[in-house]
Amino acid sequence: MEAGSYFTFFSRWRKYKLSHFTAFILLAQLFSSTGFANTIPADTLTADQKNIRQAGVATGFAAGYGTSLILLHQAWYKHDPPSKFHFHNDLHYWNQVDKAGHFWTAFHQSRAGVDMLGWAGVSEKKAILYGSMVGLLLQTPIEVFDGYGETYGASLSDMGANTLGSVAVMAQQHLWKEIRIMPKFSFHKTPIELQRLEMLGENYFEQMLKDYNGQTYWLSVDISAFLPPESRYPKWLNMAVGYGAEDMVAGSPSENTKMGYKSYRQYYLSLDLNLMNINTRSNFLKKVFYVLSILHLPAPALEFNSKQGLVFHPMYY
Repeated sequence: MEAGSYFTFFSRWRKYKLSHFTAFILLAQLFSSTGFANTIPADTLTADQKNIRQAGVATGFAAGYGTSLILLHQAWYKHDPPSKFHFHNDLHYWNQVDKAGHFWTAFHQSRAGVDMLGWAGVSEKKAILYGSMVGLLLQTPIEVFDGYGETYGASLSDMGANTLGSVAVMAQQHLWKEIRIMPKFSFHKTPIELQRLEMLGENYFEQMLKDYNGQTYWLSVDISAFLPPESRYPKWLNMAVGYGAEDMVAGSPSENTKMGYKSYRQYYLSLDLNLMNINTRSNFLKKVFYVLSILHLPAPALEFNSKQGLVFHPMYY
């Protein structure tokens, strides 16, 4: 592999890995805070309780955000030769599966930001406005750092996907006061030879982050939210559309072709379990359902692709 293509791939993969990491960190913070939130609802907080919660959220976020930037710079950029700020166009890479990943990550970071501010007693309008910006706030420094790296470069398409993820949260909150269309993620191991991938995964988790062939991104629609309240449609059953691609061993289409592969896109229609609409008195299960709501759980699915046409999967993940 040429040095340029190696560094380009490494830049794209490491940013995707960090994006998932920061998403789970923020969700974990919300997971722990909801225990107290269930004890004292935000709309019944006193002024002092609001101040305490808001100070805790601000302090925790600032400390975590600052620390993550320092660690990111030390781990990935310290030894990279500095250069003038520049851009790198990777819009055509990986059949845009990585862009779907940026959208998914920024969405859930912003979603968690809105919920966290609501828990802290911030007014609904401000919680939506400031919370929706969390995804952009977390993702933008990565692009800035890449822009100054000699072997990398900031990606406008990544920044655009991050922006769309944050805006999607804000739009739904303004329109419906809730999330009715939830981006989700699923992964399955693929038959493609891992030794042909540009970077190897040493375990299942690394393969989940590096192998775009096995990643599927979904938009899960809460059907019951669009029906009259008296409807008997099960609130826990969503419909989801998904997107993925396969036969990719290099980000660049030309490089992929040189290695003997012709990538193709995949489109899915599937049932989906809406964990957020499952009634439970358990605070622990509520928090578990919140975290797992970012994932599309195994379900029957219909796939369409240009290589095989229509394909039915009794259970797809």
